[in-house]
Amino acid sequence: MTVPEERLRLPVRRPPSWRAQAPVVAVVSLGGAVGATARYAASLWWATPPEGFPWTTLWVNIAGCAVIGVFMVVITEIRPAHPLVRPFFGTGVLGGFTTFSTYAVDIRRLIDGGQAGSGLAYLAATPLVALTAVWLAAATTRRALKGRQP
Repeated sequence: MTVPEERLRLPVRRPPSWRAQAPVVAVVSLGGAVGATARYAASLWWATPPEGFPWTTLWVNIAGCAVIGVFMVVITEIRPAHPLVRPFFGTGVLGGFTTFSTYAVDIRRLIDGGQAGSGLAYLAATPLVALTAVWLAAATTRRALKGRQP
């Protein structure tokens, strides 16, 4: 006679409830409103003519990417932040401020307007300079704050 094999029961991982996610959704929404408002203000302050190159969108994306480089170094390597700071500022504010959807529309507008060369240059340059901005800002922040880790 054999002894029945006892089955190992692992705890079931359940997705977080809506109540657990509500604060995150709220701060991302609030941050997104702040960031989108700042981007809109930039577009009013530095308006792009309909047939002009979208300098405002390019510089907003570069600035937002540089800020995310600084922000991520500070909150992950220098000083831990409250769990809602990253979703509020990183996802919400900076996600609302940077605008890669407008970038796509601007490329289409340039190409449809007979400026294919500018549109293709913008298509290639934006991700390159945005990623470079993140990298440079993160590296500069690390260098500037060297020795200040907790």
